[in-house]
Amino acid sequence: MWYAGLNWADSHHDVVVIAEAGRQVASRRVAHTTEGLAELITFLQGIAPLEQIACIIQTNQGLLISTLLEAGCTIYPVNPKTIDRRRNASGTKTDIIDAYLLAKTGRSDIAGLRKLTPDSVVVQQLKALTRDQESLVQSQTWLVNQLTACLKAYYPVALQLFSKLQQRSTLVFLQTYPTAEAARSASVEQITTVLKQTRHPNPTTFALKMYKTLHQPSNPAR
Repeated sequence: MWYAGLNWADSHHDVVVIAEAGRQVASRRVAHTTEGLAELITFLQGIAPLEQIACIIQTNQGLLISTLLEAGCTIYPVNPKTIDRRRNASGTKTDIIDAYLLAKTGRSDIAGLRKLTPDSVVVQQLKALTRDQESLVQSQTWLVNQLTACLKAYYPVALQLFSKLQQRSTLVFLQTYPTAEAARSASVEQITTVLKQTRHPNPTTFALKMYKTLHQPSNPAR
């Protein structure tokens, strides 16, 4: 059996591998990228079959974990305080030393560590959907901020017309009337028609309100 201590970070990961007898056999730093993680798997495969390597790490989730599991690695997550206690005895902290201490923890305490069980297919799909949703929300926030900045500079009255820029009625209206001049040239009936196309809950009343806002003297002609 071999023991791989993996000290993970945001931008890179350090790994130290020791043999059953306690001798360090290899170490490596890889980037936290797709290429870097592929390099990590190749590095471990060059030492021994993956099923014969126990990977000890201070986390149980994230891209590093999923990559190791998909490759067939056996993972033993440990509490960071475990390594803190071992490090205090050595008096020194570096990423490579922490990776070595993780490997030593695996060698000495493997019987007491809990092996990480891969999620079921359904759980993996739910996690993937959650990550996708978070990514979409972040993208939407960025796009709304960009749109808000553009409207403030070139079409400020549009910000008074709708409470939410990301809703369908706002986007369709802006596409139909891309400038304040175009919007002011529209009649109440035309605005009502546009709102009805977006299934607005109260198109007639809201169109009249928008028309009045567009023609207020205080609004700059932009």
